[in-house]
This record gives sequence, C-alpha cells and structure tokens, in this order.
Amino acid sequence: MKFQDISLKKLSETMWEIPREGGMRVPGLIFASEAMMGEIVRDEAVRQVMNVAHLPGILRYSIGMPDIHWGYGFPIGGVAAMDLDEGVVSPGGVGYDINCGVRLLRSDLTASSLKPRLPELLAALHREVPSGVGSTGPLRLSPQDEEKVLVDGSRWAVSAGFGAAEDTAFTESGGKYPGADPDAVSDVAKKRGRDQLGTLGSGNHFLEIDEVTEIHDEAAASAYGLFPGQAVVQIHSGSRGLGYQVCDDYLGDMADYMRRNRIELPDRQLACAHIRSPEGERYLSALAAAANFAFANRQLLAHRARETFLKVLKTGPRDLGMRLVYDCGHNNAKFEQHEVEGRKRKVLVHRKGATRAFPPGDPEIPAAYRGVGQPVFIPGEMGNASYVLAGQPGAMLLSFGSTCHGAGRRMSRTAAKASVRGRSIAQDMEKRGVLVACASWKTLAEEIPEAYKDVSAVVNVVHDAGIARKVARLKPIAVVKG
Repeated sequence: MKFQDISLKKLSETMWEIPREGGMRVPGLIFASEAMMGEIVRDEAVRQVMNVAHLPGILRYSIGMPDIHWGYGFPIGGVAAMDLDEGVVSPGGVGYDINCGVRLLRSDLTASSLKPRLPELLAALHREVPSGVGSTGPLRLSPQDEEKVLVDGSRWAVSAGFGAAEDTAFTESGGKYPGADPDAVSDVAKKRGRDQLGTLGSGNHFLEIDEVTEIHDEAAASAYGLFPGQAVVQIHSGSRGLGYQVCDDYLGDMADYMRRNRIELPDRQLACAHIRSPEGERYLSALAAAANFAFANRQLLAHRARETFLKVLKTGPRDLGMRLVYDCGHNNAKFEQHEVEGRKRKVLVHRKGATRAFPPGDPEIPAAYRGVGQPVFIPGEMGNASYVLAGQPGAMLLSFGSTCHGAGRRMSRTAAKASVRGRSIAQDMEKRGVLVACASWKTLAEEIPEAYKDVSAVVNVVHDAGIARKVARLKPIAVVKG
C-alpha cells in the first residue's frame, strides 16, 4: 500500500511497516489503526520516522506511536534504541523539554463532593501554582542548591520538605537519573532554571482535577488506588527553561561532531554524536541533570497542589488521602536492558513524546505494582478524557518497552488560534462541565479540544497492540493551563 509515495506494509490491525529504502539501516514501524493512518501520512512525521532509521547503530525499528506528529528531528511520538558501541545519541530524539512527564495523585475524595468547592479550589490552584511563559516560583535556589537538584532530582525536593519519602519510590528511576553532572550544564541553562523550580510552564502543560469515570481493569485499578467517581490530580510539566537550554547548547556541539566525523543524515535536525564519544557522554550527563530538575519540579508542583487542597477544603492529610500513584517521563534517553536478536543487551532508548511501559514483574517497577505492570498516563485534550494504562509484555517485544504519551496534535497552534476567533473557549469548556483557569487566553486558544486527535482511538491502538492495557478513564472537571 502506498500513501503519498511512501510504501507501507500492513502487519496487523494496529501495526504498519515502512520497508527499508535508500540509507535506512532498519525499517520503520508505526502503531496506528487504518483509519488513523490516512491522517498520519499527511504529516511530515512519517518521513521523520524514515529519517531516524538512517542513524548509526539503530536497532530493529524506527518506531512511531499512534499520537505521532511532526517534531524537531525525531517525530513527537518517536522511539529508537541504539547499540552502545556503534550507536549515537541525538538531542532531537529527546526534545527540548527534557524529561517532560506526567504524575498522577489519587485521593480519598469523590468528584461529586468537590463540585460545590470547585471554583474556589481552581482559583486557589491557579494562584498557588505559577504558570505561563517565563513563570517563576516562590523558591529562589542558590547556585549550590541548584547543583544538588541537578544531581538528586525529586530526592532533593523531599529532603527539603516538599513531599513524603514514599514519593520517590513511586517515581520513575526513583526520581533520580544516574550519571548527572552539573558541570555539563551551561551557566546560561542554570541561570534560566534557578527561579523556575515549582512552575508549570506554558503550552500543553497543565494541572487538572479529574474524575475517574470508568474502570477497565479492576486488579490494576485497585493496585493503583483508583475507584469510580474518585477525584484525582494530574500534573504535566518538565524541565522548563533549563532543559530547553541544555538541548539548544548541545545541538551545536553535535553538528560540529557530525562534520568532523563525516556523519551524513537526511535531516540536520538529527544532529548526533556516538554514545561512547566525549561529546555523547557529556550530553548524556547534562540530560540526566535536566531530567533531575524536571523530577524535582513535578515534586514541588505536587506538594503545592496537595497543600492547596488541604487549605481550601480545611481538612487533614488522612481525610484527603492524597498520595502519588506514579510519575513517568516522556522525553528521555535511557540505558535499559532489552532483548535484541535473541539476547539481552544494554541499549540506549530514545523516547520523544513516548512513555515507558514496563510489564508485570519488571524490577524497575515499584514492588506494589509488579503484579499488574507499570502505570502509564495518557492525557487527552482538556474537554474530553485521559487514560491510565498498565505496561504489557508486548511492549518489550515490539517497542522497547514504550507506548504513546498523549492524544497527539492534529492541528498546528497557529491553525488552532485562527479557528477560534470570536469564541470564548472558557465558556465552551464550562458547557462541557470543565472549569478552566489559564495564564494566557492565547495559549488556551492553541489548546482547544479539536486541535488534538481522539485520545480514545489512540489508546485503543496501544491496548489492542498489546503494549499497554486500559485501566481507567479520567474526565477533566477543572484545569489550570500554562
């Protein structure tokens, strides 16, 4: 089958292969339904999957998830695993917002019990959680404390009194990436991050109160502490200006490395360096530091949200019952063990707009979840739904332990803004039963529901493919947008 001169081989109802051609070292693999594929191929993302397949040392497939859309270098929704000796690391395979991710807080409250206090609670969250472009938080880090954040991640935040010790146990990698080196982070990046810890940021970042409306897997939902009608809090943010600057700094170094080593690729945005090279190792040390900043940032955001609930509702921690379900990133490059050609190997997995989805029994998962699999959070657009999933064995066989990370955009930000002239997005959302507070109405226009794919269709693909299974459906009832 051909779509816009790109040959596609249908492997199943949820998987499509792009055969090798030209300089591609491996085939491409896209997870999508046939209905979704017609829209996906109109985006440059499919060509980007093919471009990524040219990278030295890439293993098995260049992968695209069902939320795939155009990004810088790699598509958003792209996954690629690299051989450690011959392979490369590419900042474009991680993205500018290093370790952007989602954390979910469960509570003992019901959404119906919150409804009378929802406007007051939303206003307080909007006031207490700084958001928007260039937003700064109440915390001003000294250079010495910032270096501790870059090394220790959310563990620093907990030690400073922002949360409980158990929070780190329910954070991917224990809330701390190994190998972080603050000296690999530029002074410009550090300066940008110094007053942004504990801030939401802008764009598609959010803090929202959701209601659990459906349970699809009772065992996993019980393990995660979820029940029908429950009020939960979902937080989506990353490494802010610090992570952006780290990516920007190293793209230039990687371009120089490629010229010196005569690495030729179809897209200069795929600038890269060999993993074992000094340039590659230094970038990975800076990436780990930025990832730790992101973990600490979400830890502070969660602490501030929890404290706001306690204050507004005038209740105690025991009655609130708010604890962290899990925190997982979706813009990373991580060293992991995977089976390749019949044997276990340590590889470097790039996930850009893709979430880790490890199956039951994996030692990387918190002990409380090993019987059901790693929690995975798939946010949808603010007027519809989000999903909680659990990692499945198929992810290790097919996608290097990865799944999608959201609904995925289907409309550019410019097109979204143009389509809503004369409309009140906040009123539209209120008609849907969703209260919205935002730092910028311009940003809100960019985030309209119709700008995104149908999250249920996206989630059904990964569920049917066997890489992550549905656990619960969440409906937003109050949203703070960046």
